[in-house]
Amino acid sequence: MLTVQNVSLRYGKRVLFDEVNIKFVPGNCYGVIGANGAGKSTFLKILSGEIEPQTGLVSLNPGERLTFLKQDQFEFDAYSVMDTVILGHEKLYKVMKEREAIYEKTDFTDADGEKAAELEAEFADLNGWDAETEAAQLLSGLGLGEELHATMMAELNANDKVRVLLAQALFGNPDVLLLDEPTNNLDVETVLWLENFLADFKNTVIVVSHDRHFLDEVCTHVVDIDFSKVQMFSGNYSFWYESSQLALKQRQDANKKAEDKKKELEEFIRRFSANASKSKQATSRQKLLEKLTVEDIKPSSRKYPYIAFKSDREVGDQILNVDGLSKTAEDGTVLFRNLSFNVNKGDKIAFISKNVLAVSALFDVLNEETKADTGTYNWGVTITKSYFTKDPTSFFDVDLNLVDWLRQYSEEKDESFIRGFLGRMLFSGEESLKKAGVLSGGEKVRCMLSRTMLSGSNALILDDPTNHLDLESITALNNGLIDFTGCLLFYSHDHQFVHTVANRIIEIGPKGALDKLMSYDEYLHDDYIKEQRKQLY
Repeated sequence: MLTVQNVSLRYGKRVLFDEVNIKFVPGNCYGVIGANGAGKSTFLKILSGEIEPQTGLVSLNPGERLTFLKQDQFEFDAYSVMDTVILGHEKLYKVMKEREAIYEKTDFTDADGEKAAELEAEFADLNGWDAETEAAQLLSGLGLGEELHATMMAELNANDKVRVLLAQALFGNPDVLLLDEPTNNLDVETVLWLENFLADFKNTVIVVSHDRHFLDEVCTHVVDIDFSKVQMFSGNYSFWYESSQLALKQRQDANKKAEDKKKELEEFIRRFSANASKSKQATSRQKLLEKLTVEDIKPSSRKYPYIAFKSDREVGDQILNVDGLSKTAEDGTVLFRNLSFNVNKGDKIAFISKNVLAVSALFDVLNEETKADTGTYNWGVTITKSYFTKDPTSFFDVDLNLVDWLRQYSEEKDESFIRGFLGRMLFSGEESLKKAGVLSGGEKVRCMLSRTMLSGSNALILDDPTNHLDLESITALNNGLIDFTGCLLFYSHDHQFVHTVANRIIEIGPKGALDKLMSYDEYLHDDYIKEQRKQLY
């Protein structure tokens, strides 16, 4: 058990945590949520001991082991992949290396024999004989084949290093597992593997993630960081979100009788409890929800931006025709070859690929940012398009405040209109006078979304628009695109976002493409399509 008692942390006048008391018990997975800057990653660092709180105590039961997903990709460059994983259990690694060093000695003494016997006993107690097998299974599950297990970490690319560090955190059955954004840079198959691994994990998991689908699949509890307080709620992210929204709506409905409100909340709990039986965390989650009372459901103080895309003109019959497009990267990597498709009215197409650079390259071609090697494409005469690029840095390399920055993209130049628009995107008061060049990643994305909304375009090309956003902004964007009546071509690493927005999936690879009119979950779980997907790479 991991216990937090009276923990406080402040930076100058800013109070990040104030008198936090919370317990994390075995068998549960806790999803830590909060707005950008609320202190989610800092909270995990306090739990790991990396940061000392100014008051209070974090304690782990004697003899228990805690692991933390490392973010420094260069820390283990001097080690092999296999050794890096086993280093996740430092005590075992130390015993293993001491044992190896003794057996390699040419002048083996009686004292060495006694020490070797001690180390052998300790090695066995720590399950050392199975260490390499377990490490290899973790690496293979995370998509790293046996040919890489003896490779030095310095030789791996950034994506593969992330997978090794994740295997390191998972190794050795830790009593408490801390994961900060574990799905970053993982493909969908690896994320599914991780979901299954955590669903079967018997100890304590505490995870920070912006991936709502992942949180829904693995979490039994939500830990909400808001206004310096940390509160724990039973259920996954969707239960927390929908219940808090229902409670907020009820609070605002002054005319509704208390008894009617109670019945509505009780029915909501029953419905979610029944749905929980279908999840991987079925047993524990269903029991938790069945124990809930109406008083456990509280409104959230979170603020959600207003995101809605309205087209100035309806799309015509001819939207986009793509014929035989091919593109090769500067290093000679084939991104896609002979790609052809038509976009029809009502299409909301999610483009996916094992190489996300392929999708970005396609979007750049369709927006005339670069040229294809071969092939043609034609937009219909009724189409007005807006492109949300993955890297918007160049848009903010200007000496303008936010009001003047957004005014560039608005037909209505009046300051009160611009300030009102920024306010709906959570830039209120003095924040609207910030310089564009000092914005955070999430703030830049909200500004780019504002630009897109003001365009009135009927065709949107969005390259990973959920990147850098907090859960509240992702939810608002998700809902805004569901309601959008124009055509949409997009990529996102957010599973729930893709599943709830897209009605068509196009997967592109160096050897071909798959084009299916279906939902994302249907696409991922169809056995015939799984076989077809293998032919793309």
